[in-house]
Amino acid sequence: MKSITINGSQRESVGKKSTKALRNAGQVPCVLYGGDKPLHFSAPELAFSKLVYTPDAHTVVIALDGGESFNAVMQDIQFHPVTDRILHVDFYQIFDNKEITMEIPVKTVGTSLGVLNGGNLRRPYRKLRVKAIPSKLPDFIELDITPLKIGSKLYIHELTNDDYKLLHPDNTVVCQVRRSRLAVVDEVEEDEEEGTAEEGATAEAGAEASTDAPATEAQE
Repeated sequence: MKSITINGSQRESVGKKSTKALRNAGQVPCVLYGGDKPLHFSAPELAFSKLVYTPDAHTVVIALDGGESFNAVMQDIQFHPVTDRILHVDFYQIFDNKEITMEIPVKTVGTSLGVLNGGNLRRPYRKLRVKAIPSKLPDFIELDITPLKIGSKLYIHELTNDDYKLLHPDNTVVCQVRRSRLAVVDEVEEDEEEGTAEEGATAEAGAEASTDAPATEAQE
């Protein structure tokens, strides 16, 4: 997984006055949890743009002025209700040998046969909760929707992976192709129906022939 470096400074004071002063100076108050004790620091608001305003998932390297650095993931973020400016960010420290949980983006590849025939692709989940050690966390989870026909569904249990664990029930529907008013029958289904119709017609013709034969003999 890609990582973003945020350069910050450790905070000596954590009161309301100092927090307000930091925000007025374009700094964002932050707290790093998961270590021996919470670490309070601040960083420029612009430093969070690549972390917050993106659909991708990233880990973070927090580099402080004193030379210390910590690997972390963003745990929570608060925005101003009117201006949408970042007010506060919480991070959680991660370690190479300790599993963590993250929400990973879902991306689709391929073109669904059902969609080509007018069906609607539904994706209830844009992100999935994943548990793994940091080195095994994927940048995204790829879904191949090519084989999906109208009415087909893709379930969590079809996405099993040795590198990470998906924290959703096995019967969770990740995506599906639903029929729409303009949808046509999938080509594969049409071929099967035509074959079934031909077999039915042949059987019906044979039945009629066997029924007519005795009647002709009787007339003679």
